[in-house]
Amino acid sequence: MRRVVITGMGIVCPLGVGVEHVWKRLINGESGISAIANFDTTELTAKIAGQVPAGPAAEGGLDLAEWIPAKEIKKMDRFIHHGMVAAAQALADSGFVPDTEEEKCRAGVMIGSGIGGLQTIYETSVMVHEGRAKRVSPFFIPAALINLISGQVSIKYGLKGPNHSAVTACATGVHAIGDAARLVAYGDADVMVAGGAEAAVNSLGIAGFCAARALSTAFNDRPTEASRPWDKDRDGFVMGEGAGVVVLEEYEHAKARRAKIYAEIGGYGMSGDAHHITAPAEHHDGAFRAMKAAFKNGGLAPADVGYINAHGTSTPLGDDLELEAVENMFGEHAKKVAMSSTKSAIGHLLGAAGAVETIFSILAIRDNVVPPTLNLHEPSRASVVNRVPLTAQERKIDVALSNSFGFGGTNASILFKRAS
Repeated sequence: MRRVVITGMGIVCPLGVGVEHVWKRLINGESGISAIANFDTTELTAKIAGQVPAGPAAEGGLDLAEWIPAKEIKKMDRFIHHGMVAAAQALADSGFVPDTEEEKCRAGVMIGSGIGGLQTIYETSVMVHEGRAKRVSPFFIPAALINLISGQVSIKYGLKGPNHSAVTACATGVHAIGDAARLVAYGDADVMVAGGAEAAVNSLGIAGFCAARALSTAFNDRPTEASRPWDKDRDGFVMGEGAGVVVLEEYEHAKARRAKIYAEIGGYGMSGDAHHITAPAEHHDGAFRAMKAAFKNGGLAPADVGYINAHGTSTPLGDDLELEAVENMFGEHAKKVAMSSTKSAIGHLLGAAGAVETIFSILAIRDNVVPPTLNLHEPSRASVVNRVPLTAQERKIDVALSNSFGFGGTNASILFKRAS
């Protein structure tokens, strides 16, 4: 099996745009969660979200005109905008530019989304309902389709290899990266641009999750305190938006072009709960089996792991069940591992979450620092696991694990290790 490494990374999230900018703010314990200002929340019980900040790229903001031609912006939903910007960063960071036809045919894209073009679908359905069907844009369908992130990136950069998308709710980002890594490992491609993107912070998205009683509603007047994984006062997750994209590359291919190598894929595992459409199985058996599969796939052991980026959404049920699964998986080593939830700073980016958290996990290895779990003042459950409350911690990390779980009982775990 061929080795797969990460040679480029790009990010768009509530802490801003750009890997180093976002990482600095995350490690400093800053929050990207604020009151919703882009639409009326009067009828909504949740009035806060993690929103991508607007502004010039030089200041960590998102100005689409700096990334996408003006005539193209209107042809895409915002989730595609996010994915395109993150992919542009990742490819520039990697330095990979396919010059020959063979190189183009050996490079592909797998960027997914949990929900896709929700705002475009909402606006178009209103238009049709109001009797304006003849005014529907000819770009409506390609603007809303999830696989059009991969399609747009493929077209822009001339990547003619595998063109695919993952759609597995909140596990999408990890599934996209893990599946793309397997395409490289099995020889279907030498380079894959992979990740997840989301833009469901709109009235329909918030209303839907409010109806499911999944969102935090107790901290509308204190947005930065709302996402509080493992804390006794947590009452639901905070919706976030953005994208995370990485460039995956076959190890010898990366070495041959003297690419910068951030880390290596250390294992990838998946499982299904077969239990409930939204709730995890008892003892989070699915999470346990996904982690077990990742260790088996990569030939690593729990004792190798220094850091876990938890799914940790800040929901009353899910957080403690994931903690239990980690305790069961890690055994005695649970005392020595650090686990944090970066959703405490940016909210839950749904289909983009696992991809953004992949980047955080890799940066933890690069810098030997663990990002904090904000707002963790009083845990609802005691544990030997160090959940990195409130402030970042410096520690040696050679292997990191990232977990992502989604509605429908879909689970994904991925390991990264320091490249040798």
